[in-house]
Amino acid sequence: MRGGLTEAGPTPARGTLQAAITAAAVLAALALFVSACTTGGTGARDEGPAHADAAAGAATASPSAAPSSTPDRRDAVRLVKADPAVSEEVKRELKPCVGDEYPVDVSYGDLTGGSDSDIIVNVLTCGDMVGVGSYVYRETDGRYRNVFKAEEPPVYAEMDRGDLVVTQQVYEKGDPVSSPSGENVITYSWATDHFVKEYSWHNDYSVVGGDASPVPDSG
Repeated sequence: MRGGLTEAGPTPARGTLQAAITAAAVLAALALFVSACTTGGTGARDEGPAHADAAAGAATASPSAAPSSTPDRRDAVRLVKADPAVSEEVKRELKPCVGDEYPVDVSYGDLTGGSDSDIIVNVLTCGDMVGVGSYVYRETDGRYRNVFKAEEPPVYAEMDRGDLVVTQQVYEKGDPVSSPSGENVITYSWATDHFVKEYSWHNDYSVVGGDASPVPDSG
């Protein structure tokens, strides 16, 4: 059975995290992620449609230490490091690649219908640009709060027509690191105070055209 979609839960052991990072390193050639280390970019500001590539789990809202003004890229790093919902393994991976350039992609847009833009932060590895953690922050009572997290690499989250879409490559036993069997994708929508699954599907790379028929998710 293929690897499935994973709800937020206990953080994988550091060995597991490192193994997943190593196995996914060659996926950088697929250009799924923006190279924050080499370009120094701040991530695209997304006020509307986008598309996504990475697997997911929702997080219970937790307070952050960030002020209510929209943070820049460095503020986003501090936001993640101060967030108690972020695993210690991901925080240890969040180190500068060159100088003070951190491997994060940051984008902004309206995911939750709040008065301020929501913030999507993807934490990557240096060089390989493998996603090790994806988070959404919503401004509440003058502070940004974590309302979503996904920490099973390789993972990446983006906005698509106002929904949150998270994708993760899937490996079966015996798959070479350069050839995952497919990917799992979940689309989430905002419901009052948390994200709920809207659709989930699996793209099978071994089949021409893949199997990408979305199936409504009741929970």
